[in-house]
Amino acid sequence: MAFQLSTGSCEKLQTAPQNDTSVYEAPHTLQFLSVKKVHGATASGTPNQPPPDRYRIILSDGVHFIQAMLATQLNHLILDGQLQRNYVPCRLIIVLDLKVLGSMEKLGEPIQFGASEESTSGGADRQGSLPGAGPTPAPVASSSTPAAKPAVPSRAPGATQRSRTSVYPIEGLSPYQNNWTIKARVTQKSEMKHWSNQRGEGKLFNVTFMDDSGEIRGTAFNMVADDLYPQLQEGKVYYVSKARVNLAKKKFSNLTNDYELGLEKGTEIEEYNFVPLSGLEQIAKDGMCDVIGVVKEVSSLSSITSKATQKEIPKRELTLVDKSGFSVRLTLWGKQAEGYDAEENVIIAFKGVRVGDFGGRSLSMVSTSSMQINPDIQECYDLRGWYDSQGAQTSFHAHSNMNAATSFGFRHEELRSLDDVKQAGYGMPDRPEYFSTRATIMHIKSDNLSYPACPGPNCQKKVTEQGDSWRCEKCDKSYPAPEHRYIMSMSVADHSGQAWVQGFNDVGTMVFGMTANELLEIKERDEGQFNLVLHKAICSTYNLSCRAKQDTFNEQTRIRYGISRIYPINYREEANYLKDLLYSPWSR
Repeated sequence: MAFQLSTGSCEKLQTAPQNDTSVYEAPHTLQFLSVKKVHGATASGTPNQPPPDRYRIILSDGVHFIQAMLATQLNHLILDGQLQRNYVPCRLIIVLDLKVLGSMEKLGEPIQFGASEESTSGGADRQGSLPGAGPTPAPVASSSTPAAKPAVPSRAPGATQRSRTSVYPIEGLSPYQNNWTIKARVTQKSEMKHWSNQRGEGKLFNVTFMDDSGEIRGTAFNMVADDLYPQLQEGKVYYVSKARVNLAKKKFSNLTNDYELGLEKGTEIEEYNFVPLSGLEQIAKDGMCDVIGVVKEVSSLSSITSKATQKEIPKRELTLVDKSGFSVRLTLWGKQAEGYDAEENVIIAFKGVRVGDFGGRSLSMVSTSSMQINPDIQECYDLRGWYDSQGAQTSFHAHSNMNAATSFGFRHEELRSLDDVKQAGYGMPDRPEYFSTRATIMHIKSDNLSYPACPGPNCQKKVTEQGDSWRCEKCDKSYPAPEHRYIMSMSVADHSGQAWVQGFNDVGTMVFGMTANELLEIKERDEGQFNLVLHKAICSTYNLSCRAKQDTFNEQTRIRYGISRIYPINYREEANYLKDLLYSPWSR
């Protein structure tokens, strides 16, 4: 018996707006690839009448497959043996009605909707390829098939206490376990609830975590609730550890799990937000980020002497590479450096490492950072497959300094007020000096904001108009139009005083949020709109890396201040910097 599947239905069901009932109510001819029983979890259950079982299914249209939930009124199709049970995780669609057409071999080679063929090779039968809450820990894959099955996450010797141990299934949690971590998807989050009684006032919210083994409820109260409520989002996957496992209060929960989680002050909830190594240049110095990479090289153990305590601090440097084609050096400190003994070319995920500008860009572990070797996440599987197939033979770009002016980044520890800079005589008598400051733009000179530059590669020289073309003497070429580049003069101020500073193209692009060509076009088209753009740029505060240099013009000597780099204020990074000062080994 042959059937024509409704090609494209999986994409429609996954991407259609929830209020577009026409897509969900229309008939779709799909194939069931697998079925899994989920114990009853409906609100209708009572002690005398337990809730009905639920079934999760995989649906295929021959091109893609998606995950769904079968409505309880269709359970008889499972009980009658018409549909096969198997593994299914992830995002759910409720199937309310269906007609069984027949049984046959799997049609086509469907891949999961929204995933690449590389990351879903093996189709729906491959455990670990689905982006759900993750599989129950499986044996480590052999070196010949490194990405076929997920490896058990391991813990680096000497790693921080936040490094995760092996991932546990939710159904395996009990009050008698201490060191556990679950990897689960938030399928439901309640509103923040407030209460008031004779014992006082408070607030709480609940979340439901789900992996392929089951579901469990988590509850947070008061200050912990305030901290975790914005962090936990429905549909996202998190690593959760150090929560209290309690007996479930059945009158408040309709889940069948005998236990629930108490989310406390020490509970760790982590979600990676990886930055490619090629993107580190866009992160300000002392900013924090998450990265994942292959350890290409490992240095021998060395040490530095703390200026504050005169004690030696062990250090070890790792060279990381990733699919972006870049490499970066990451430093481990203390016991992490001493205990590191991972195998060659291992994949490590780092959370909350600090970005430095030594050698262009570098990374460093701090007291709040965590690292995980061979994490049980899709990015790790993709990276392993790429490195084994082509990455090992790739030549990588290093973040390098171009010159002293461009390599100098904003330094929190060397922050100076404008008055401090003037009183210290920066730039005198004739040697340029660099400093970091934080200032607010008070005025921008609107005349001569840019100059017509050569559009040729690596030139940027000023061009002259000759009839219908623009001539570059350096390149000895003519162009139909120039590429305008910013050359700005601004008045900036802080709590101590005011100064005039000069900035070039990168500064202007940051301040105005557009290229000089775009700003010039606005000026020529609408002078009022141009003035509005200038007005919006006023009163914005930035972190500035500046150069002070003595200059003589018309027999008058003065100090000129130029902006080498400009960074928008990131208040989270600023707070993290102050926090890290309290825990860094150099402050002790």
